[in-house]
Amino acid sequence: MKLSFKNIQKSFSGLHVIDDFSRDIGQGELVALVGPSGCGKSTLLHIAAGLETPTSGSILADGQPVTGPHPERTLMFQENALYPWLTLEQNVALALEFQKVDKKSAAAQARAWLAKVNLSGFETYYPHQVSGGMRQRAALARAFISQPKALLLDEPFGALDALTRMTLQDALRTLIRSEVQGKAPTVLLVTHDVDEALFLADRILVFSARPATVLKEFNLVHHEKTHDLSEFSAIRREILCLLGIHAEQDEFAKTIEGVGI
Repeated sequence: MKLSFKNIQKSFSGLHVIDDFSRDIGQGELVALVGPSGCGKSTLLHIAAGLETPTSGSILADGQPVTGPHPERTLMFQENALYPWLTLEQNVALALEFQKVDKKSAAAQARAWLAKVNLSGFETYYPHQVSGGMRQRAALARAFISQPKALLLDEPFGALDALTRMTLQDALRTLIRSEVQGKAPTVLLVTHDVDEALFLADRILVFSARPATVLKEFNLVHHEKTHDLSEFSAIRREILCLLGIHAEQDEFAKTIEGVGI
């Protein structure tokens, strides 16, 4: 799915949040949005999901105006939002049941998607019986099971520890690369983790403080990614500077030098 933002302006009760945002997000592309807290990144996701309307401007999904939510555009929050009274399998299957898929077929597909995120054997567990990382894996399975054409991720791993976060980043990349109706979904990712953006994104848009404008765009599509981000140290340093973080003198680079990478 191609998402096209055309001159998006957004204000809330006189508070100007987004200032003239225009970008195309191509089919199968993963674009990360980074910027200060409160600058309007999540609002932009909500506009793409059809949960908010722009004050002016428009957004198109495959050339059609976005006028409200649609199952082809799935929004995933930092909180996993699993229903505590349902098992992991039931939580994942619910996404299909909302689309009138019969329960038996939905349950079978839910088990298959739980297997894809390494949760086989935990189908009958309730959310409170598993770890936060496992709950987020189930939330990923629920986001993908309806095979959305666009996936809108709002800090999906922000509340997790570093090791779990990296594991789920790998899981997300694997799911994105797996066949979904023959095409990878288009992904718009809001994150405060610059390393996460560097690892996952084809493009990174760095936003200013409110009202949000794009300070700079970084194209990473031709880079082969691993969790060793040493080749991105210059880009990382530039992004941090754009975000107003200067004092570190790039602790990331110092750490790499210290371990001899």
